[in-house]
Amino acid sequence: MEELKEPFDILVGGVVYSVFPEEDNVYAIFKAGTEFGKIEKDTENIWLLLDPETETPIFNNNPEVDAIGQAITNYVPEPEDDEDEDFE
Repeated sequence: MEELKEPFDILVGGVVYSVFPEEDNVYAIFKAGTEFGKIEKDTENIWLLLDPETETPIFNNNPEVDAIGQAITNYVPEPEDDEDEDFE
Protein backbone atom coordinates (compact mmCIF):
# COMPACT_ATOMS: atom_id res chain seq x y z
CA MET A 1 0.00 0.00 0.00
CA GLU A 2 1.32 3.43 -0.91
CA GLU A 3 1.96 5.76 2.02
CA LEU A 4 -0.19 8.87 2.24
CA LYS A 5 1.93 12.01 2.22
CA GLU A 6 -0.40 14.90 1.39
CA PRO A 7 -2.80 16.31 4.00
CA PHE A 8 -6.44 15.41 3.46
CA ASP A 9 -9.85 15.89 5.06
CA ILE A 10 -12.20 13.21 6.34
CA LEU A 11 -15.77 13.42 7.61
CA VAL A 12 -16.60 11.54 10.82
CA GLY A 13 -19.98 11.89 12.48
CA GLY A 14 -20.70 15.14 10.63
CA VAL A 15 -17.39 16.72 11.72
CA VAL A 16 -14.56 17.54 9.31
CA TYR A 17 -11.12 16.41 10.46
CA SER A 18 -7.96 17.52 8.67
CA VAL A 19 -5.33 14.79 8.60
CA PHE A 20 -1.61 15.53 8.25
CA PRO A 21 0.46 12.37 7.77
CA GLU A 22 3.73 12.42 9.71
CA GLU A 23 6.13 9.55 10.38
CA ASP A 24 5.10 5.92 9.91
CA ASN A 25 1.46 5.40 10.99
CA VAL A 26 1.32 8.72 12.91
CA TYR A 27 -1.09 11.48 11.93
CA ALA A 28 -1.62 15.00 13.25
CA ILE A 29 -5.37 15.64 13.45
CA PHE A 30 -7.24 18.93 13.43
CA LYS A 31 -10.94 18.89 14.34
CA ALA A 32 -12.93 21.66 12.65
CA GLY A 33 -9.75 23.75 12.39
CA THR A 34 -8.59 23.22 15.98
CA GLU A 35 -5.74 20.89 16.93
CA PHE A 36 -7.17 17.58 18.14
CA GLY A 37 -3.85 15.78 18.65
CA LYS A 38 -1.74 13.08 17.10
CA ILE A 39 -2.95 9.54 16.63
CA GLU A 40 -1.03 6.38 15.84
CA LYS A 41 -2.19 3.13 14.28
CA ASP A 42 -1.63 0.30 16.78
CA THR A 43 -3.36 -2.63 15.06
CA GLU A 44 -5.75 -2.92 12.13
CA ASN A 45 -8.71 -1.64 14.16
CA ILE A 46 -7.05 0.05 17.13
CA TRP A 47 -5.80 3.63 17.06
CA LEU A 48 -4.17 5.45 19.96
CA LEU A 49 -4.11 9.12 20.88
CA LEU A 50 -0.58 10.30 21.64
CA ASP A 51 0.21 12.30 24.75
CA PRO A 52 0.74 15.92 23.59
CA GLU A 53 3.87 16.40 25.72
CA THR A 54 5.65 13.05 25.46
CA GLU A 55 4.10 11.64 22.25
CA THR A 56 3.70 8.28 23.98
CA PRO A 57 0.50 6.34 23.30
CA ILE A 58 -2.40 6.76 25.71
CA PHE A 59 -3.97 3.32 26.11
CA ASN A 60 -7.64 4.02 26.61
CA ASN A 61 -10.64 3.06 24.58
CA ASN A 62 -11.49 6.21 22.63
CA PRO A 63 -14.32 5.70 20.10
CA GLU A 64 -13.64 9.08 18.46
CA VAL A 65 -9.98 8.20 17.85
CA ASP A 66 -11.00 4.76 16.50
CA ALA A 67 -13.56 6.38 14.16
CA ILE A 68 -10.96 8.86 12.86
CA GLY A 69 -8.48 6.03 12.36
CA GLN A 70 -11.03 3.93 10.51
CA ALA A 71 -11.78 6.89 8.22
CA ILE A 72 -8.03 7.30 7.56
CA THR A 73 -7.79 3.58 6.74
CA ASN A 74 -10.73 3.88 4.33
CA TYR A 75 -9.56 7.13 2.73
CA VAL A 76 -8.92 6.96 -1.01
CA PRO A 77 -7.04 9.96 -2.42
CA GLU A 78 -8.57 11.71 -5.39
CA PRO A 79 -6.67 11.27 -8.65
CA GLU A 80 -4.07 13.93 -9.41
CA ASP A 81 -5.39 16.68 -11.66
CA ASP A 82 -2.97 17.39 -14.51
CA GLU A 83 -4.18 20.99 -14.68
CA ASP A 84 -2.29 21.68 -11.44
CA GLU A 85 0.99 21.21 -13.31
CA ASP A 86 0.29 23.93 -15.87
CA PHE A 87 2.86 26.66 -15.21
CA GLU A 88 1.96 29.00 -18.09
